[in-house]
Amino acid sequence: MNNKDLLNDTEVEELVTAHPDWHLDGVHMRRSYTFKDFRAAFAFMTQVALIAERHFHHPEWSNVYNKVEISISSHDVGGLSARDSEFLKAVDAIS
Repeated sequence: MNNKDLLNDTEVEELVTAHPDWHLDGVHMRRSYTFKDFRAAFAFMTQVALIAERHFHHPEWSNVYNKVEISISSHDVGGLSARDSEFLKAVDAIS
């Protein structure tokens, strides 16, 4: 399977099970993080930005003070792909 191929329903279920801190919202996987302060939140975002660049796959996200919200999906295929799975694994490894 190409890493840009849309995941089937079984693969999406496996992705959700493998990443229990993330939740499925339509065609996106979402997660919220809360940090000690803005500096810690921004440091985390910097690490995620480097992951996104390495994977050539960029999240939708927001930051307000110590909170970071991340949403990921493969817009070019209209849902979740192996790229999303790879991204989640990498982000989970640093969080």
